[in-house]
Amino acid sequence: MSEWLFDLGNTRLKAAPLRPDGGVGEVIALDHHDDGFEAALGDVLPARLEAAFVAAVTGPETRLRLARALGGRCGRISFAASAARLGRLVVGYPRPERMGVDRFLALLAASSDGGGPALVCGVGTALTVDLLDAGGRHLGGRIAPSPELMRQVLHQRAAHLPTQGGQYGVFATDTADALASGCQGAAVALVEQSMAEAVRRLEGTPRLLLHGGGAAALQPRLSGARPRPLLVLEGLAQWARMQSAQ
Repeated sequence: MSEWLFDLGNTRLKAAPLRPDGGVGEVIALDHHDDGFEAALGDVLPARLEAAFVAAVTGPETRLRLARALGGRCGRISFAASAARLGRLVVGYPRPERMGVDRFLALLAASSDGGGPALVCGVGTALTVDLLDAGGRHLGGRIAPSPELMRQVLHQRAAHLPTQGGQYGVFATDTADALASGCQGAAVALVEQSMAEAVRRLEGTPRLLLHGGGAAALQPRLSGARPRPLLVLEGLAQWARMQSAQ
């Protein structure tokens, strides 16, 4: 019997065992849009799970598919939800239930790691930026399209514009390069502007923590950025421990 963590994003499911020390074990990633998703998940999971802890930002249909895949082998399934406060984290939203659970859990992990204030940047379908002070208080955030989504939307409106490819450069001389440069540059500019305002408000420089599937592409453009690819799962592991302790 074991306990597992599931981060159900807009494109992929990331799953990992919850280690006995409360950490995140080896991560498995699956595309949940694939018709064989449930079978593929069944192939990589143990025959029996004591508990499943799920962070889901998708709609009810995808959640149901995951619940079906887990139902026959799992004793208990718990879905994480955003809250006004948990541990050291105090959410800045007047209505915390409106904050996406992935952002909430990333903030929970960042507020609890002892590293001090942080600008937490998630790069997935959306680009999210959230500011934490040294005491774990969330000072607010921003949401914008990620570079990948920007390109997809441009392609939908103008089919000749490619959704992938191209090299970053300030002034590109090729359309694919110009798209890569423009979309990545827009994301970098938003993060840099947010960092400048964070420094002004905090009177110091917070850590810049990057997570999400598109984070690696932005990291070289953001000075001092620290990759934390498992930040949502780390927060989910903390949430799971707190639930178990109740």
